[in-house]
Amino acid sequence: MTMSTSTPTSPVNGSGPSVTELVSGIVGDIQNLGQQHFALFRHEVKEDFRKAGDAAASLAIGLAVAQVGGVLISFMLVYLLHELANFSMWSSFGIVGGVIVALGLIAVLYGIQKFKSLENLSKETADIIKDDARWLNQPN
Repeated sequence: MTMSTSTPTSPVNGSGPSVTELVSGIVGDIQNLGQQHFALFRHEVKEDFRKAGDAAASLAIGLAVAQVGGVLISFMLVYLLHELANFSMWSSFGIVGGVIVALGLIAVLYGIQKFKSLENLSKETADIIKDDARWLNQPN
């Protein structure tokens, strides 16, 4: 009975990749991985800026609507309160102004809530990039 034993290929006899080729391939793979992580990081930054712009637009629209509505309706409501409820003009202005301020605050709080809901840069991606940098900077 004969047993077949396989011997590992040796770079000396030219039948396999050399150590230099293997190390070069590993370094190339690490560089490629780092480039992909930075591309993901850039994409997430762009997405966060887009979301911040959307939130700012909602905030601006809410503030503008509150102001326009307050100006157009406030005088009508002031005179309505003065005529129907027999309030003095100053108290009518105070009541109407308070309601308009409350509506404006609601719009501002909604905008602030949208800003807070934005995710900061993905913690996972940032951690991966930090790990890659640490690994690359380790002394051999």
